[in-house]
Amino acid sequence: MTDAPRMGQGRERSRFGGRPTTIRSLATYVPPHVLTNADLATMVDTSDEWILQRVGIRERHIADAGVATSDLAKEAASKAIERAGLMPDDIGFVVVGTVTPDMFFPSTACLLQEKIGAHHAWGFDLSAACSAFTYALTTASQFVASGAHDHALVVGADVMSRIIDYKDRSTCVLFGDGAGACVVSAAGPDDGALLDFEHEIDGSGGPALCMPAGGSLRPASHDSVDERQHFVKQDGRAVFKFAVRKTEEIARRILARNGLTPADLDLFVSHQANRRIIEAAADKLKLTTEQVIINIDRFGNTTAATIPLALNDAICTGRLKRGHLVLLASVGAGFTVGAVLVRWGALAKDQE
Repeated sequence: MTDAPRMGQGRERSRFGGRPTTIRSLATYVPPHVLTNADLATMVDTSDEWILQRVGIRERHIADAGVATSDLAKEAASKAIERAGLMPDDIGFVVVGTVTPDMFFPSTACLLQEKIGAHHAWGFDLSAACSAFTYALTTASQFVASGAHDHALVVGADVMSRIIDYKDRSTCVLFGDGAGACVVSAAGPDDGALLDFEHEIDGSGGPALCMPAGGSLRPASHDSVDERQHFVKQDGRAVFKFAVRKTEEIARRILARNGLTPADLDLFVSHQANRRIIEAAADKLKLTTEQVIINIDRFGNTTAATIPLALNDAICTGRLKRGHLVLLASVGAGFTVGAVLVRWGALAKDQE
């Protein structure tokens, strides 16, 4: 780990072309209703012990009926913009990472732009499942680095409870609902910076984690509904093995390119899909418990929102500070794999 923050000691080289960019603010939101393992045990053949042992989850937040992804996104986005000291009209670009859009079209980015009053922004949705936040963060940073926009809004939000089969104990125990947002801005000389990114996809893993029906291949029909094909389907063993292997690989690759080792990291923030996946990858990277944050026990797998939720917890508990070197890593359906290396910058005043 770094001995001390290295802010203002010369700009680190960034792989993002053009001017340096920074995460200017971060905010999150989860719906108030909590679904515990004990609650699930009344719905499906499972138990608190079974869930804790296999995935490390105690509870998850569930959106009320009629609450959509854009609603969760609005709460996080509005707070992130406020914490950045900006107004909604200062945002030039919006990217929403989600696999649970309010509807096929218009995009959730369009709905969110209207809800927060970002009248000068354009944007779109990005579908990369559990890698959506890292992918969206990279995308937004490129637009700011190019000079196209001074401020971009990155959102990871999902209402996974709407596509979960609560008769399937292998998947229904895993997921929760939530949103996270950050503002990416042009970096000043004393700010932190987004340093590097690494992404890949492997479409051969598509069948291992998917929602089979609802798209153009198999539109909604009486049969598809009866067969429960509009819910998440997962080959847990295949996903576990791929996630552990790829998390280690992509972390080592991005660190080596920057002349770093895992020991140089102040914080490793992995997508929160399964406690055992995070611990296995961290063990392969020889990371200490102080370097790794795990909060899946409180939120479950919120898909695109897990990384910002983990970052927020790290800030609030004092584990993430100005100048820290942070690696974000994710593996999701597709398969998608992502990593972003960050020198953390200033914190919002209400998080300091």
